[in-house]
Amino acid sequence: MSQATEQITERESRGASTPIIQAINTSRDYQLAGEIVHAVSDVSLDVRIGEFITLVGRSGSGKTTLLNLLAGLDHPTSGHVLFEGADMANFSEKQFIQLRRYRIGVVFQSFALLPLLSAYENVELPLRIAGIGASERSKRTNEVLEIVGLGRRAKHRPYELSGGEQQRISIARAVAMRPNVILADEPTGELDSVNAAQIFGLFQEMVHEEEMSIVATTHDSTLLDMADKIYTVHNGEIELSGVGTRVDADARFKRPDDE
Repeated sequence: MSQATEQITERESRGASTPIIQAINTSRDYQLAGEIVHAVSDVSLDVRIGEFITLVGRSGSGKTTLLNLLAGLDHPTSGHVLFEGADMANFSEKQFIQLRRYRIGVVFQSFALLPLLSAYENVELPLRIAGIGASERSKRTNEVLEIVGLGRRAKHRPYELSGGEQQRISIARAVAMRPNVILADEPTGELDSVNAAQIFGLFQEMVHEEEMSIVATTHDSTLLDMADKIYTVHNGEIELSGVGTRVDADARFKRPDDE
């Protein structure tokens, strides 16, 4: 049995209410031009198995920093971030590699595609690194490319693709290994409504059928409609804004001086 298959089996054996990632009184400060910037301030958040969470808020509110902390790409100034109860601050480099290879998929706003590789090769690379066999690797790569609607663009390199197409390749790469958690930073920012709806359908399928957990930053009301929980982020702090309800993120953050 492959490691990826073992992880799916393990995920199915756990209760749906079990937190897979927990932020506990987590803060992240930066020093900028001699001043301390509180990017994330005393945030506590549980990400449970098979749960779809969205983070909404204006640019600079701390959404991306929080996402990076949950992914282990950044480390808190204070507080803790746990993965399955283990503090990521104590993880070795090998543990982080395993975490990002098998357990957590990240969709970056900048796409982070390798420019000399084709769309197919960009998606296939994580599977190759993980030691997935050639036949299974090819099947899964083609499958996720078709899911995001880019099977016909498989041989194109990133510079030959539009921004929206590059974003879809980034999403395909993140989900190819069927990780436990997808952390997505504005995953539909470059997509039109038709392609965005397709990606939302993919996310919903992963949450409900494969019990993946998804945390996504977004302003897209369609994605908010599909979320289990919606948190607003403002000045590095979060507040639960809705449970399975639609919110208007821009209206929420409107101030009198914005008029």
